[in-house]
Amino acid sequence: MDNKELMTTAELAKLLGISRVAVFKRIKKGQIKAIRVGKSFVILKDYLPEILGRVLSKNNKSEIEAAVKKTVKEYGQTLRLLGRE
Repeated sequence: MDNKELMTTAELAKLLGISRVAVFKRIKKGQIKAIRVGKSFVILKDYLPEILGRVLSKNNKSEIEAAVKKTVKEYGQTLRLLGRE
């Protein structure tokens, strides 16, 4: 693996505008995919679109689809009426 393909937690923190501690917390929660290298973590740059929210994970996509179905079920008639305005 080439260093050009990797990003440090400090670099990611700067990119996201958050602290390194916040990055570590998100890694621990599984919100950011990272690879442990010794005592440190590195992030593959391939993961950036998902981290930055440009690509929906399967879980996020399922949550959004469920929310849309629920909204249409509960407010379908109202949405149709609003669409006519």
